[in-house]
Amino acid sequence: MEPLRQSILPKPNDTWESIAARNLGQLNQDVAIAQLQSWNLHIFARRVLTEDGELQQPILPSDIVFIEPPKPADPAD
Repeated sequence: MEPLRQSILPKPNDTWESIAARNLGQLNQDVAIAQLQSWNLHIFARRVLTEDGELQQPILPSDIVFIEPPKPADPAD
């Protein structure tokens, strides 16, 4: 069985910034956030309007957040 991608369950009130700082602290924060968002389109694409009409992208404690890119496809498949 192939190893799974590294992932975490977010802490309550986690943001892209807090997850990037905790798990990709070796990278520039803007780069780390962009990478996290590209690896987690299932979360990044979520849009919620707040009561005052602001658009948010909430990260829920039940979300699985990938902290590494997808594995390359095996050409033999």
